[in-house]
Amino acid sequence: MRLLLVEDDDHVAAALSAILARHGFQVTHARNGEEALQAVLPAAHGERPSYGVILLDLGLPDQDGYQVCGRIRKLTATPVIMVTARADVRSRIHGLNLGADDYVVKPYDTGELLARIHAVSRRTTGGEEGSGTAEDSTLRLGQVTIELPTRRVSVDGGAVALTRKEFDLLALLAQRPGVVFRREQIISEVWRTNWEGTGRTLEVHVASLRSKLRMPALIETVRGVGYRLVAPAA
Repeated sequence: MRLLLVEDDDHVAAALSAILARHGFQVTHARNGEEALQAVLPAAHGERPSYGVILLDLGLPDQDGYQVCGRIRKLTATPVIMVTARADVRSRIHGLNLGADDYVVKPYDTGELLARIHAVSRRTTGGEEGSGTAEDSTLRLGQVTIELPTRRVSVDGGAVALTRKEFDLLALLAQRPGVVFRREQIISEVWRTNWEGTGRTLEVHVASLRSKLRMPALIETVRGVGYRLVAPAA
């Protein structure tokens, strides 16, 4: 996947680029807002493959990062993950309202950042990773089958009726079995909010999934952290 990293600190950019490269990303580094816009502009006109994800630091030397995000959104639908030290809820909401797809607060865990990159890239239907096949878009975890394009779930061949949020939650966990997703990350991905009051809603949806799938052990609670999907035996 091609990734645009917008970061004015060369040391931070070099370290993060090395990590991303080890995970298969082709990183283009832009040091300020103008370089970022110039990097995105040709792709907006179809002159070269678009980026799979844009990592946008808000503390840029030439322009406000929020302004850059708004201008990027006018040029391309490429997912944007804002990276910043601004942790207050108002700043996060402002970034999401400008068109950002996710918001990561420094200091962040590299594993979580990678998970968020993969999560936002999966939401796009185009991109240079290809459209994929129906087989590629079907997750099979033991007796559980999840068809992503049709949003159908079955257990042992029997259809299971899920609500939209229940499906989104299950699909998120199922695409990385065994990986622990933090509660804040799940709420951000599924409910598109950082409101703490959503935590209770998450618990209710997890309980409902366990009940509907009749597999209480499928989704494991990691106390004090979040949840992970435990792939059942085939």
